[in-house]
Amino acid sequence: MNYIFYFLIVISIIVGAINGKLQEVTNAVMDGAELSVKVAFSLIGIMAFWLGIMRIAQKSGIIDWIAKVIKPITKVLFNEIPPESDAVGDIAMNFTANAFGLSNAATPFGLKAMEELQNVNKDKTSASNSMCLLLGMNTAGFQLIPTTVLAVLVGIGYKNPTEIIAPTLLVTTIAFVSAIILSKIFQRIWKPRIEEVKNEQSD
Repeated sequence: MNYIFYFLIVISIIVGAINGKLQEVTNAVMDGAELSVKVAFSLIGIMAFWLGIMRIAQKSGIIDWIAKVIKPITKVLFNEIPPESDAVGDIAMNFTANAFGLSNAATPFGLKAMEELQNVNKDKTSASNSMCLLLGMNTAGFQLIPTTVLAVLVGIGYKNPTEIIAPTLLVTTIAFVSAIILSKIFQRIWKPRIEEVKNEQSD
C-alpha cells in the first residue's frame, strides 16, 4: 500500500509539472493535509462518544443482554463447537460491538473468540470451519450504526451524514448474509477433500 501511495504522489507531481500546474498540486497537498487533521479530530470526538456509550452499555448489562439474545443464533451458526465453550459468548460480543460500528471494541472479543476456537480445533495446522466463518462475518462487517463513516462525514462537513445509515445497513446486511451462506457452502464442498487429506496423512 505504501508503494501505491508513493507511486500516485510521484505521478501527480510529474503530471502537474508537465502541465504547468505544479502550484495546484502543492495547494491540493496542503489542503488535503489540513482536511486529514480535521477528520482525525472529528474521529477522536465521535469515537470517544460512542466508546463511552458502549462502555455505559457494557456496565449496565445491555451488551450482555444483546449477546444473550443472539447467543442461540451463534450456537446454530457455529454448531461445530461445544455449546458450553467460551467462544460462543465472545462471538456474540464481537458481533454486537461490530453492529454498533465499534471495531476497536470488537477486536479484543474477536481475538479471544479465535483463541477459543483454536483450542477446540482438532487440526491445529489449519483454520477450522468455525474460524473461517467468524473471519468472514467480521470481514463483511454488519453495522447498525456506521460510527467511523459518520465521523468522517462530519469531519469533512457533510450536511446530512445520517443518510448513510440506511444504505450501510442494507449493504453490510447483504455482505454479512452472503459471507455466512458462502462459508456454509464451501464447508460442504471442501469437507470430503479435507477428510481425504486426513486419511492420507494417517496412512
